[in-house]
Amino acid sequence: MREVDVVGVRVEMPSSQPIVLLREVGGERYLPIWIGAAEASAIAFAQQGMEPPRPLTHDLFAETIRVLGHTLSQVRIVNLTDGVFEAILVFDDKTEISARPSDSIALALRTGTPVFCTEEILAEAGIPVPDSENEDDEVVEEEEVERFREFLDHVTPEDFDKS
Repeated sequence: MREVDVVGVRVEMPSSQPIVLLREVGGERYLPIWIGAAEASAIAFAQQGMEPPRPLTHDLFAETIRVLGHTLSQVRIVNLTDGVFEAILVFDDKTEISARPSDSIALALRTGTPVFCTEEILAEAGIPVPDSENEDDEVVEEEEVERFREFLDHVTPEDFDKS
């Protein structure tokens, strides 16, 4: 398993399909996952630190886990079949629950839980993007976002069909 960071959410044009982009920690591969609009909003809200006046579904689930005295230990992206990703929520008592990666990522961001991906999925669906040598973190982040935008402007779902 390789740890991944959530880079962000973007809408792929012209289909207006949201994508969450994950980046391999300590590596140069990015993993784009097409997601639903509601999940894209939930991920973006969590990344921006926005708190709605009433809890959204992911907020409610995070609070339920906390109140029940548990923690979410890991989110694992474990399978890719016919372009559909699958994830597992791993709790402190080793309980595992199957979930969509988009919901899992939204929950992980709310609970500070690390996200991992199998090496096989990164090898199959990961896109190598060389890191910048620039030491200024803010500039590097802006360059990374710009590379992501450039990537999304030219990528199509067919680019990930290895058959």
